[in-house]
Formats: sequence, structure tokens, C-alpha cells
Amino acid sequence: MDKKACLECGESLKGRVDKKFCSDACRNAYNNQINKDGKNLIRNVNNRLRKNWRILEELNPKGKGTVSKQKLDAKGFNFNYITEIYTTKAGKVYYFCYDQGYSALENDLLMLVKKD
Repeated sequence: MDKKACLECGESLKGRVDKKFCSDACRNAYNNQINKDGKNLIRNVNNRLRKNWRILEELNPKGKGTVSKQKLDAKGFNFNYITEIYTTKAGKVYYFCYDQGYSALENDLLMLVKKD
């Protein structure tokens, strides 16, 4: 009978026939290595969305207001990261980052809103 080896460290395995790793540490290290690239992308996108949400929440404490596009830019808001686009029946477009959103007004002003 062939001895199986741990997929991470190569140590000989004892126990169940279908065992692949010698320890939880080896299992975690192996899976972290395999998923590294995908996890980094997801982590970076989530961090960007979280930062955008915090900026909108900070500038919109009452749930509705206006702010200049320059103020969002100055705080590091990235307009490329949103979670939803909502268009009203009247054709007004709102961009949301989770429950915090904005819509363009004139003169580089944005209307900030919060979903109920």
C-alpha cells in the first residue's frame, strides 16, 4: 500500500484513507496559497468599497444633503467603485455604495442620499 503524503509539507499521513494534510496549519497554508490571487483582488475591491461608503456616510450624517465633487475627490473617493446603479422613473440616476448614494446635480454638485 502506498503511503500518502501531506500536500503542503510532504510529511507521511496517518489516519483516514482520504486525509490530505497532516495538520490544520498545513491545510490552511495550502489553501491560502492556492486562493492568494483571488483573495487579494476581492480584498482590495472590498476595501475600496468600504472606504467609499465611509466617506459618503461621513458627509451625509442626516441621510440627505449636497456636497461638491471636489470634496469627495479630496477625501479619496473613487467613483469607479459602486455597488448599484438605480434609475428612477423620471430618469434620474443614483449611484450607490451599499446604502449610501449620490446623484449628479449641476455645477459639479452631488446630492447625497441614504436608502431606508
